[in-house]
Amino acid sequence: MAQAFLSNDNPTLNQTSSQLTPQREPIKHTLIGSAKAVLSTIRVLHQLRYAEVNDWSPLLPTGNTDEVMSILVRSIMVQ
Repeated sequence: MAQAFLSNDNPTLNQTSSQLTPQREPIKHTLIGSAKAVLSTIRVLHQLRYAEVNDWSPLLPTGNTDEVMSILVRSIMVQ
């Protein structure tokens, strides 16, 4: 009787279980603005313990006057 509860012969149950297994996917964050605004936002996200300051790319020019960008790629759990 106990084996009836432990059986994995049901393909629907197996499929559902595999769909619920969390997987990691990359998420890309891009900050664009003045150097002051971008650096300030990076510091705030660090204070919120979202990302380390050194995890962000160096400030990169965007081609627009007085505008830079910084990029962060993180891996998050998704279902």
